Amino acid sequence: MKQIFKLFLIASVALPLICGCGGSKKASSPKTLVAYFSATGTTGYVASDLAGIVGGDLFQIKPEVPYTEADLDWRNPESRSSLEMKDPSARTPFVGELADADSYDMIYIGFPIWWNTAPTIINTFIEKYGFKGKTVVLFATSGSSTLDNAVKVFREAYPDINWKDGRTLNGTSLDEMRTWTESLAQ
Repeated sequence: MKQIFKLFLIASVALPLICGCGGSKKASSPKTLVAYFSATGTTGYVASDLAGIVGGDLFQIKPEVPYTEADLDWRNPESRSSLEMKDPSARTPFVGELADADSYDMIYIGFPIWWNTAPTIINTFIEKYGFKGKTVVLFATSGSSTLDNAVKVFREAYPDINWKDGRTLNGTSLDEMRTWTESLAQ
């Protein structure tokens, strides 16, 4: 009898996971992704908090060649990041694969603001996976710039994406982040 009960218990937990037919709350909730690029770790911390709040999968957009401190020197017009940002066609390659990208309904994409917009690696990510018809929300970290220009650029460059209002999340409390994400669901 114990064995039958064990088998029943295992089946009642495993079957909904295998067939995708269990848990009405999960089935009706959009599948959420929080993807981010973080050169220094700041955006990574924010992305981790955001993923916890929205219950999303976390994906780090890692450059194929990591950035050094010299690469990130915005005062040097010949630094790697300066050269990439001067070239609108630059597409910084990244490593890793986002498994089952089409399964996500809501995608948050985070990055540090560089030269008043997103680093080119974000274009590479969006162009690789497309996200046509998906809801995408940008979030950023920045010392002083806003997200406004990046939002404008992405809306124009990728009109097949359903863009929601993004936000710069420097110093944002978890409660403020939660309130913001809940407002996006309405």
